[in-house]
Amino acid sequence: VQLQASGGGLVQAGGSLRLSCTSSGSIVGIGGMNWYRQAPGKKRELVASISTGGSTSYADSGKGRFTISRDNAKNTVYLQMDNLKPEDTAVYYCNAEIISNNGARHYWGQGTQVTVSS
Repeated sequence: VQLQASGGGLVQAGGSLRLSCTSSGSIVGIGGMNWYRQAPGKKRELVASISTGGSTSYADSGKGRFTISRDNAKNTVYLQMDNLKPEDTAVYYCNAEIISNNGARHYWGQGTQVTVSS
C-alpha cells in the first residue's frame, strides 16, 4: 500500500493550492483520511479530517479557508487551501486508515511542500 501526495508549491499570500493524495495497492477499503502539516522546528499537527461517510473537521488554523474532500472511487483525498498565509508554510502529509487483507492500519504519504510568500 502506498499513499502518493501531490499539489504543493510556491504561492503568494492570498493564493490557493489544491493538494491530492491517492492510495494504491492491495486495498479492500479506506477509513478516515487526514491531512497533517509540519513546519520547520515544529511538531506535526492535524489540519483536517474526513470520515468514511464524509463528515469533516478542521483545526482552528484552517477553518473557513481549507476544505477537505474525498473521492472514494479514486481512493483520493483532497485539501483545497484558499487565502493562504505565510504561516501555512509547511510540509503537508496525508494519512489514511487502509483496510487490506492483512487488516487495518494507518499509512502516511511522503509529504508535499507548501511555501507561502508574503
